[in-house]
This record gives sequence, C-alpha cells and structure tokens, in this order.
Amino acid sequence: MNNPLIRLFRSKIYTAFVMLIVLICFGIIGYRYISGLSWIDAVYMTVITITTVGFGEVQPLGVPAKIFTIFLILASVVIVGYAISIITEYILSRNNFEDIKQRKMEKKIDAMSEHIIICGYGRNGKQAAKKLQDYDKPYVIIERNKEIIERLQEEDIPYVFGNANEDEVLFEAGIEKASTLICALPSDADNLFVVLSARQINNKMTIISRASQETSYNKLKLAGANNVILPDRIGGDHMASLVVIPDLVEFIDNLGIVGESNINVEEVKIEQLYNAEQTKTIKDLDLRRKTGCTVIGFKDAKGEYIVNPEANTELVPGSKIIVLGRPEQIKRLNSEYNIA
Repeated sequence: MNNPLIRLFRSKIYTAFVMLIVLICFGIIGYRYISGLSWIDAVYMTVITITTVGFGEVQPLGVPAKIFTIFLILASVVIVGYAISIITEYILSRNNFEDIKQRKMEKKIDAMSEHIIICGYGRNGKQAAKKLQDYDKPYVIIERNKEIIERLQEEDIPYVFGNANEDEVLFEAGIEKASTLICALPSDADNLFVVLSARQINNKMTIISRASQETSYNKLKLAGANNVILPDRIGGDHMASLVVIPDLVEFIDNLGIVGESNINVEEVKIEQLYNAEQTKTIKDLDLRRKTGCTVIGFKDAKGEYIVNPEANTELVPGSKIIVLGRPEQIKRLNSEYNIA
C-alpha cells in the first residue's frame, strides 16, 4: 500500500530489526573475546541475556564479563522493547487504516446514484472502466480477485470485494440506485446468473453483458440483458473491415477516441437542450451556428434511430440527438447548454 503512515512504520521496523541484529552480533563477539567462550556458548549466553530467560551461565563470569553483561541487558531491554512496541503499533495501525479505508469506500458507494456497476475487472471490464472514466461517469467495480482489489485500492477506484453472483454483493455496490450494469465476467454462465439476479432486483436499469459463445446470446437477452456483446465477433469483423474499407474504419475509430477533452461524438437528451413543453425541430435549435456541431443521428422516444435526420425532425420529449464535432465544438455545446 502507498499510505505514508504504513511506509513510516515499515521503515521503523527495518531499523528495529537492524538494531537487534547488531545487538546480537555485539553480544556474541563480546562473550567470545572477553570471556573466551566458544562460538556456540557465546551465542547461547547472548540469547539468554537478551531474552532474560534466567538460565544458568555456561561458566563463571569474571568482572569484565559481568560489566559487559550489565550493559548488554540494559541495551537489550531498550532495543527489544522498542522493536516490540513498533511491531505492535504497526499491526494495530494497519488494521485501523484498512477499516477506515473500507468504511470510507462504503460511504462513497452509498452516496452514489445513477452510477454504473462493472462486474469483473479483466480485459473487458478494465477497458469499460477506462472509457467511463474518460467520460467522467461514476462507476463501481465488483471483483473477487484479491490482487486486483489491491490495485484498485492503490488507484482509489470504488470497488466491492466479492462474488457478483451473490445478491448481497450487488446490494453493496448499490444496484437498487444504479442506472447500468456491465457484466464482464469471463464465464457466460456467471454472466447469465448475474443478469438474472440484477434484473429481478432492478427492472429499470440497463444491463449490458459480454458473451464468449454465440449460443449464449439469446439466453442472456431472455434473462434480461438489454445488449449482449460478443468481443470475438466484433474483433473479427473489425479486422475484416480494415481490409475492405480501411479509411472509413480508421475515420470511425478516430471519432471514438477519448482523451483529455478529446471527444468528437456526443449523445444529448432533448430535455437538456430546451424546455420540451413546446416542441422544436433540429432547425430551430440551430446547433451548427451556435456550437459548430452537426446533428448526425436522432433517436425517438420509442428507441428507433434515424441517421442524418432532416432539419424539420421534431425533437419530442424522451428523444435524443447524436452530434458530431471537434473537441472544442463539443465543449462549446456542453458549455452552451450546461451539459455535465
């Protein structure tokens, strides 16, 4: 962990350990050359003196050896006591820190609403999290791999440690208040079980699941998934498209690039653009003049899409528009209409 307090305690433990080693070596060499003991007897005398167990001396000690023993006992009391106190304090502080951090994470998740839950932080889950982070969308990771959890802790990413198949874990992730669930588990059976459970708990949320086998597609849809993604099919189709229509695919890929303020395509709800009590058309909005963005798509309240909609298309409540523009034009759009 990267906590400064933990690092401080670790450095103190290393210091105490070195001091103990030096003390033992000092005692062994002292008994060896002051009392003329053999190496094994010198080790024995050093250990029983430092630990104060009270066993008998291997041979009577002279005055120099007795004085040396007095100083060795006093030094061992100080150094051993220091080492024990540091180790004890480290253990208690580490436990307290873990508890405090866990409670802080739980409070952070409890305060979330309309967030996204990602089940599994493998290749697909990690990529989904990165995209959501680029768009500044709140999300929670559910993961049962302890090593991955430790990385999430270091990166301060909201997480729940456990199996997404368990309802208790889903509730810990705030599934009742979540807007979307992304099932990115490696097993289709696990994804199917999570989709079933999630749909029973929250029937309004959007559920997106990955599938490895094409035979799982219909099962996941039947279980309640709104969208099912087949990564292998998408990857193969994408590679073939790069052969057939390479320039078009490259152009579309560039539209999806997201970096620091580098968004080219945006989806906007009609309610964010104007008061929908009085219906307007795309022409009435005049987005091209105001922001430089171009409307390239329209999704009506029933979920049907229109590519390159006409200027007289009515923007009814519950519908959305898809706009295209350079990053600075998208920023201007968001600023003009106070879109977060």
